[in-house]
Amino acid sequence: MSVAAITFALVFLAEVADTSGLVTLVLATRFPARWVLLGVCAGMLVHVAIALAAGGLLSLLPGRLLEAVLALIFLVGAFLIWREGEEDDDDDDEAGLEKAPKSRWGVVATAFGVTALSEFADPSQIVTVSLAARYGDLVAVGIGALLGLWACSALAVWGGDRLRRLIPVKWVTRVAAAVMVALALWTAVDAIRG
Repeated sequence: MSVAAITFALVFLAEVADTSGLVTLVLATRFPARWVLLGVCAGMLVHVAIALAAGGLLSLLPGRLLEAVLALIFLVGAFLIWREGEEDDDDDDEAGLEKAPKSRWGVVATAFGVTALSEFADPSQIVTVSLAARYGDLVAVGIGALLGLWACSALAVWGGDRLRRLIPVKWVTRVAAAVMVALALWTAVDAIRG
């Protein structure tokens, strides 16, 4: 259960700091929220499945090599999360949404496609891959990651701009990056000790 809780917290922080939440927010302002949320959640399910498969493959590496690779992945994840918080949020998040879908299933498909593409190789996926390889408990990591992503997506649909006013994105990204650096150091020490 603690693996799922750790995964939930880290993935949630990584996703709150990610600009893909803004895409979800934009979609929810243009289309019915429940259909946007359905599409986004389905996209997140695919995102987590890919991350778990990659993490499962990484866990097959020999112990010391796995720890060294994980330390590197955690550092890359920390860098990406930090950079995400430093980027300008004024990007055109509506690119590609000029043609509005006509049906609810069109909205679901649009939200699914945008989510699946925008989440590929983003910080939350790197966190999920790393934790799946580190703990080897794909079920707990999958549940924690999926719940973290769904919770963050629900917040974005409900009103992500309110959260951004309460907690500056820069601080969320700094906390998430610091946790990733701590995990990288802990993993590197494990790799050195053997």
